Amino acid sequence: MKYSPAPEIKKTLLQLINQLELKHIKKNNIHCIRSFDAKTRAVARIWGMAKLFKEVVGIEPHYIIEVNAKRFDKLPEREKIKTLIHELMHIPKTFSGALLSHRGKGRQINDQQIERILKDYLTNF
Repeated sequence: MKYSPAPEIKKTLLQLINQLELKHIKKNNIHCIRSFDAKTRAVARIWGMAKLFKEVVGIEPHYIIEVNAKRFDKLPEREKIKTLIHELMHIPKTFSGALLSHRGKGRQINDQQIERILKDYLTNF
């Protein structure tokens, strides 16, 4: 599989982080890539760096948001934003390098929640 940096995705993510006031996200520790020839059906994925790296190696937590070029690039703009919001929702408030599952205590990552956040974003954008 091939990867390339995706600075335009990072720019959009930074706008989302600012507009949605996601203050727990360390902007410099978010990285964006575009994958080519991916065998996954996913439109996008998020990769976290486990707490172990911080404890053993001293590396601060980082997250990589990967967009699947074959699927993501042909989406309408609204769906691209929804996809990126979905991925950001996997980042815990502790910014620990861990990932939140789709269902957890008192929260869910689902289309209804993403639509609610998207409406807030579009209202304030």
